Amino acid sequence: MKMDDKINVNKTNMNENLEHKKAVLSAFSAERGKIADKGQKYPWVALLGSQESKRKIYLEHAAKRLGLHVLFINWKAWGDAFWENWLEEHGENGILKIDPPHWDSAALDDLPALMKDYRHHLVLLKQMAGTSNLSFFNCPEAIFRLLDKRSCKARLFKAGLPVTEEVFSSTMTRRREYLCFAVSETEERAEPLITGAEKLFAAMRAKAISQIFIKPNYGSGALGVTAFRIQHRTGRMFLYTCAALDTHTRRLVNTRHLQRLEEPKEIVAILNQLLGLDCMFERWYAKAEYHGLTYDLRAVVQDGQVDFLLARLSRGPITNLQLNNHPLPVKDLNLPPSVLTLVHDICQDAIRLYPGIRSAGIDILLEKASLKPRIIEMNGQGDLIYQDIYHENKIYLHQVQILQEMQREMAQKMLL
Repeated sequence: MKMDDKINVNKTNMNENLEHKKAVLSAFSAERGKIADKGQKYPWVALLGSQESKRKIYLEHAAKRLGLHVLFINWKAWGDAFWENWLEEHGENGILKIDPPHWDSAALDDLPALMKDYRHHLVLLKQMAGTSNLSFFNCPEAIFRLLDKRSCKARLFKAGLPVTEEVFSSTMTRRREYLCFAVSETEERAEPLITGAEKLFAAMRAKAISQIFIKPNYGSGALGVTAFRIQHRTGRMFLYTCAALDTHTRRLVNTRHLQRLEEPKEIVAILNQLLGLDCMFERWYAKAEYHGLTYDLRAVVQDGQVDFLLARLSRGPITNLQLNNHPLPVKDLNLPPSVLTLVHDICQDAIRLYPGIRSAGIDILLEKASLKPRIIEMNGQGDLIYQDIYHENKIYLHQVQILQEMQREMAQKMLL
């Protein structure tokens, strides 16, 4: 495309954006006037999140571009008293998008208490919706259901969707429906709870398993995710993780730095603390490769469509981009169209299982030999993709369009 053509295309896009913005503002003004005549306030749109987060910054960029006024509520200020004052000032008709709170602690043993507190706040938000005309971009109860990796995986599996399989039951819960394969009652009763390194080694030896993925049932951003391999005959072992023992407290902390360990004493110490949490044990699959690097996919699905699909490349088994792994546009993989179609179909089928979720991040593994896709996990707050916000900001632009539509629908109901 010639430079003059590019300039003309950019001008056309700018004109289209301006026309869209004018139309939105015109409709907004007309509806606002009618609602004011009825003695009511126009539905507000707000984000509950953290002040300096990129999620907030780039949603606001998108909102400004499309002419939507988004209010902000800081997690640090939110609570019962705040909410009463908010409704009095802004009215009880509104739409809320919930971003995750920022946690100062990096210690993994704080995770249960942090998740309990977060769940408490999500329950309160749901209850508040019962006392006002409050709608959610993603419903709080659905957000928490997706945070429960085990329950989410069981739901996907029961719906016939391909998932990465669990090979042992939980460290805390032994429920057959969470295992992605058939087990007899005798096998289930015989299976020990794995609460320490030696029990893990014995369980792996009993099932002739030499490598496994371990992850806390709750948490995101590779928090506590660990890949473990052992040679049962020699006792030699390897551990890939971003968790490490703090040199002063000896507590297990998240470092956001992937390391490979070979010293058995250090590995056992980390596993003993990690397995004190509610963990999942998943099969270690051979992932697809690109130029000698393994990869999986991150999809962002919004309103039933895949808005963004990105490959995450790594020299090791853990691919999260927070760990300085390598992003790659999916088109560069040259995947067969049939594989991409299947990935899209699986993502759309998965999000349909959660009607309260309008936007979700979905991690997808492609098996090395067959390129068969399997869902690793879903996240109801997995919309932050740096490769998008620093370019088109497509994800948050679509979210703003969804919020605008929700706002219009609420306003129209108020006029009935």
